Amino acid sequence: MQNNFYKQPSQNLETVTHLVASEMGVALYFSAPNCGICVALKPKITQLISQKFPEIKFKEIASDQSPEIAAHFGVFSAPTLLVFFEGKEFSRNVRNLSLLELEEKLQRPYGMLVK
Repeated sequence: MQNNFYKQPSQNLETVTHLVASEMGVALYFSAPNCGICVALKPKITQLISQKFPEIKFKEIASDQSPEIAAHFGVFSAPTLLVFFEGKEFSRNVRNLSLLELEEKLQRPYGMLVK
């Protein structure tokens, strides 16, 4: 299995927009340091993506360290998970996130793009 997790907590806007534009699937997870939900949800989301959708690249963005990236993507609260397929936003989940609903939502487009 390839490593689809970008370890850096934040990067510059150009790097992130290039990642979104150049990869088949990208999940951007916007978090904040004082957000308990962000901390609790991140391992569950990373596990879901790595096990069920290994071709989707996962990137965590620390909103406090990269406010220009958050603003560019219209993210104003944490946690927020944006999923892109072929450079287009497919899913936006803010605060309330059901892992089961996320999995069901991603299955069809992922299956069509990954052969």
